Amino acid sequence: MPAAPESIGDAADLPIVSEATGDRFGVEALVAAAFGPGRFAKTAERLREGSTPLAGFVARDGQRVVGSVRLWPIRIGGEPAAFLGPIAVDARLRKGGLGARLVEQCLAEAQARGLRAVLLVGDAPYFGRFGFVRAEGARLPGPADPKRVLIRTQTGAAPAGAVEKG
Repeated sequence: MPAAPESIGDAADLPIVSEATGDRFGVEALVAAAFGPGRFAKTAERLREGSTPLAGFVARDGQRVVGSVRLWPIRIGGEPAAFLGPIAVDARLRKGGLGARLVEQCLAEAQARGLRAVLLVGDAPYFGRFGFVRAEGARLPGPADPKRVLIRTQTGAAPAGAVEKG
């Protein structure tokens, strides 16, 4: 009997759940496929390396991780905040809304934790729909295109200053 074809469900039907310890290798494989080895040279990686995520979320198709995102503890000008990313979705499920649902889950988590701001490095046209704007006053610990450094605040003015691991 031939093996059943690999399932890829509808992105809208896949539940988003907290990342479990057993998801680690699936998340790493998904991120590697989405961003390649060049991701280790990026400034965003400096904010993640050696740190433990505040939270991580995944979507699975069966046992396979097909969507992933993490929130990392940072400080902006000394104020606690969260750094969102990387966000990765299986190529066969992109454009199905799964990435947006993962972002929304992170924003809800940050709000539940009482964090006033979430920072990321990404495309303003995509993340603008979630309330992200250019982070004019945030200074990352390395080079980054300032047009791609974005922030969303829950309340009040965006924190400003040096961005460092939290």
